[in-house]
Amino acid sequence: MNLRYPLILASKSPRRRQILADAGFQFTLKIKEVDESHPPMAPELVPTWLAEKKAWETGRELQETLVLCADTIVLLDNEILGKPSSFDEAEDMLGKLSGRSHEVITGVCVLLNDERYMFSDLSLVYFRNLHTYEIKQYVTSGLADDKAGAYGVQDWLGMVAVEKIVGSYFNVMGLPIHKVYAYLSRFAM
Repeated sequence: MNLRYPLILASKSPRRRQILADAGFQFTLKIKEVDESHPPMAPELVPTWLAEKKAWETGRELQETLVLCADTIVLLDNEILGKPSSFDEAEDMLGKLSGRSHEVITGVCVLLNDERYMFSDLSLVYFRNLHTYEIKQYVTSGLADDKAGAYGVQDWLGMVAVEKIVGSYFNVMGLPIHKVYAYLSRFAM
């Protein structure tokens, strides 16, 4: 899709880059390190708050440019499972997810000049019971390292562990492209 404004994706995620490119968007990457701490708030609000913070930090000096940013969390029993900081933490997260359902929430912010458009998407993911050896194999592969909840739905573990998704598969990957496409299409040429 050709847009009236240049599009910047403010994300390190290779999955978001692939989804956006596969949906037909031309964009450039602009990655800025942003502190991901947040004030006390309801967990389901965190991803949208962080997406807005990252978009603002990346694009506040840009004019006539669309800046797209997203942040994804895994929520289990009202606890945010972020990116694991160690093998032990990744194994612990996957152990908690085993045999349970959890929510994946992606918050999105699109910034154009001083205007911000924000939304989120929620998917419910059901995991089968995982064997200890499966968790260890996945964690030691390194695939859990940069993913909220310590797993990628598109990776081996996602393929064999996810029994059902209620909601968008691409949201679970990190970008609810159906909603992003609908919003950005208003800027189509």
